[in-house]
Amino acid sequence: MDADRIVALVTAAGIELTDRRRNVKGDGWSLSFASGATVEVGDDGTVRVAGKGAKAVISLLDLSIPARGT
Repeated sequence: MDADRIVALVTAAGIELTDRRRNVKGDGWSLSFASGATVEVGDDGTVRVAGKGAKAVISLLDLSIPARGT
């Protein structure tokens, strides 16, 4: 999945994008949303979601939540 698709899906659900910038390593994007969720998306398609609104964004992107403690 790429940054443009993530932004389109999340903003279509009414969650405003508040910041979009290249990450520190320069190998992907850091996206921040008004819900408090942050999404790190690598140029290789890897996606990591964190923050207060993470569960809603994970659901919108149809991502599975990794099991804890494994």
